[in-house]
Amino acid sequence: DLSTGIIYRRRIATCQNVIPEILRKVTMHNSSLSQVSVLKVPDIYLEEESWLNMEKRSMAMKSHCLTWTQYASLSEESVFRESLENPNWTDFTQKGRISVTGAGLLNCVLEAFAQSFLKQGVKK
Repeated sequence: DLSTGIIYRRRIATCQNVIPEILRKVTMHNSSLSQVSVLKVPDIYLEEESWLNMEKRSMAMKSHCLTWTQYASLSEESVFRESLENPNWTDFTQKGRISVTGAGLLNCVLEAFAQSFLKQGVKK
């Protein structure tokens, strides 16, 4: 954007499905199909948006899952900005939300797995 100087990007990312095989066998109820094993897909698709503000030396990113949208909501927001303590440091803030429906008693198991996976990514 020439008026603000902010560089905006939107892209679709493909990630390998990391859900354990035992959980991929879970069948979900769907109004149009009696039961579907929606977790048994080789790839997961994410949409990512980013805003880079060179003047303020900051970048914000938002991403959400495009796969399994009728059963799960997974989103993440990250902000990178120059530290107030030291201009050579970066302050990093991250938030994430996970919600799974339609898997009955396994909703909590799938949410816990997704939460654990995201925490591992944060540590990296």
